[in-house]
Amino acid sequence: MNVRDFLKAGHTPSLFCAFLYFDISFMVWVMLGALANSIVPDFGMTETQRGLMLAVPLLGGAVLRLVLGPMTDHIGARKTGLIGLVVTVLPLALGWLWADSYEKILVVGALLGVAGASFAAALPLASRWYPPQYQGLAMGIAGAGNSGTALATLFAPMLAAELGWHAVLGLSIIPIALTTVCFFFCAKDSPNQPPAKSFTDYAKVLGHADTWWFCLFYSVTFGGFVGLAVFLNSFFRVQYGLAPVAAGAFATICVISGSLLRPVGGYLADRFGGIRMLIVLYVGVVATMVGLGFLPDLYVGTALMFLGMGCLGMGNGSVFQLVPLRFPKDIGVITGIVGAAGGVGGFFLPTALGTLKDQTGSFAGGFFAFGATAFICAGALAMVSRNWEGVFVGTGGKAVTPVAEPVQP
Repeated sequence: MNVRDFLKAGHTPSLFCAFLYFDISFMVWVMLGALANSIVPDFGMTETQRGLMLAVPLLGGAVLRLVLGPMTDHIGARKTGLIGLVVTVLPLALGWLWADSYEKILVVGALLGVAGASFAAALPLASRWYPPQYQGLAMGIAGAGNSGTALATLFAPMLAAELGWHAVLGLSIIPIALTTVCFFFCAKDSPNQPPAKSFTDYAKVLGHADTWWFCLFYSVTFGGFVGLAVFLNSFFRVQYGLAPVAAGAFATICVISGSLLRPVGGYLADRFGGIRMLIVLYVGVVATMVGLGFLPDLYVGTALMFLGMGCLGMGNGSVFQLVPLRFPKDIGVITGIVGAAGGVGGFFLPTALGTLKDQTGSFAGGFFAFGATAFICAGALAMVSRNWEGVFVGTGGKAVTPVAEPVQP
């Protein structure tokens, strides 16, 4: 690929703004997870309450994705992104100045969902500027913003140890404000704005059974990644007795694996076939989660979590290699629906881990259950994809026959 041609093909400032918006918003979205080891003692939470606190922002992101997505269609990605950034200041300010009880921190968490919905504007802002031959690279650069998770898990515990967790939420307003200024002056909507999607378009796609299969598949890969990302600080603190800053460092190691390997999953899916690749990755998730279910020592557990998060990250890339091939005519709508399902999956995982910890005294049941879910997905994908032969032919996993509409299984 010629870098000069890529730079000429689109709008580099908008691509950078898409990455920055996604990165800083993702950092804010998982902030309660990064600060959990400081917040939980202040309110005397049970593990069930901890899990719910960590999960609420993920559910909020899934719901608000369905708001920001249509807004992006109707008023453009730039205006939607600016609105999202401005609104994100509200929960951070409330967390800083107002949240002095468990119930109030849940309200803050729900409102932080607007940061998690950022990809509804960030990814279209980048995508619409680039021709088909550069879509993979443009989306990869913008999507690398999920590395904001690592910023939160690494730096938030350090700052909380010195300043307190309320102050960390207040300080987070600074990068949001700087990103807003950058977005205002540098981001531009592409002149190739597609026509807005109607509610009929969404209803039509929801009528296909394969839509729901992809929602399941992504709820496990992305939901697993982000659900574990917000829970890892707590897991390393509770299971291994690490200090909050050390727990954040171990969590960051694992989160980086899932963040950096997402584009690798897409590349390998192109090379070996998305169906085959995703099945292999689900099997990898099964193996690592079952291993974690036996609660090994710190270093073995970290290695297994690193590998498991890597499989989940690559699984995200593999799912979205398959989605445009399966739904070539409805990629905008299906991306929004499947993306929202990922956030819903993220909500259930930390909730289940916390609840089962309270009920059984161990995290083992939660990891075994997640491994079993991944096993079910591998089997379901192998079964359902038999009806996709006309769409996916050859080891490359590329569509070689035009498809007007997805075929229902």
